[in-house]
Amino acid sequence: MSGPLLSWIISLISGAVGGNIAGAIAKAQSMGPVWNTVLGLIGGLGGGELTNLVSGLQGLGAAGNVGSSAVLGALLPLIVGAITKKTAATT
Repeated sequence: MSGPLLSWIISLISGAVGGNIAGAIAKAQSMGPVWNTVLGLIGGLGGGELTNLVSGLQGLGAAGNVGSSAVLGALLPLIVGAITKKTAATT
């Protein structure tokens, strides 16, 4: 495997792990393991792409990819969970 494909796989795995860790820590905003994983995958892919855009400027490399993918993979399920719980409570 090379370059972009490996980067995407790393981003997806990091995002999924980040999403599930965030769901386990913040149970009130957790969307459940399946949705935490799906949203973590999406956030991780976005974090990886963001790192790839910036890495040419700052040389973040693989560690930056894993870190940003995990962080965005964790944030997306928490944000969606908070919005979903808030709108469910008001209806």
